[in-house]
Amino acid sequence: MNQLVKLLGVALSLGAGIAGAKLVDFIWHKTTGKASPKDEDGLENSLRSAVAFALISGAVRAVLQVLTNRTTQRAANRFAKTRDLT
Repeated sequence: MNQLVKLLGVALSLGAGIAGAKLVDFIWHKTTGKASPKDEDGLENSLRSAVAFALISGAVRAVLQVLTNRTTQRAANRFAKTRDLT
């Protein structure tokens, strides 16, 4: 069952990463009125906007990773406690 908790953590992390990327893209587009500077047309984007997007995107992904790791750890601990009770 511990493997199941780990797989659930991986799935949760992947889902959170995809949702976070979509959220950052949406907020970037609503704030700046332009598409995110990660497109293939990199020469149209200024260095300032590319660095700002990278910093924001990295910060969101780091926070999501910490939150998913903590959630997975709590689930593993909860499973271990219920397993000890039986």
